Amino acid sequence: MRLTTIKVSHEVRDLLTRQAIAEGRTMSEHLAYLASLADKLRRIERLRAEIDATSAHDLASYREETEWWESAQDS
Repeated sequence: MRLTTIKVSHEVRDLLTRQAIAEGRTMSEHLAYLASLADKLRRIERLRAEIDATSAHDLASYREETEWWESAQDS
């Protein structure tokens, strides 16, 4: 694995160091975790936007189908 240096303020570096230590991660592991978390949050925001854009008709159809599947599983 190739390593690199990034420039951050001392305050950011210290915050990241405290977080990494608290979670039992190396700095590299912690930065990878944060990058992964940022990707997940973006996907969640896209999903929220898509749900908000769902028409009332499609939402009602989804709920009806979901209720049908749940009742079929209970039988």
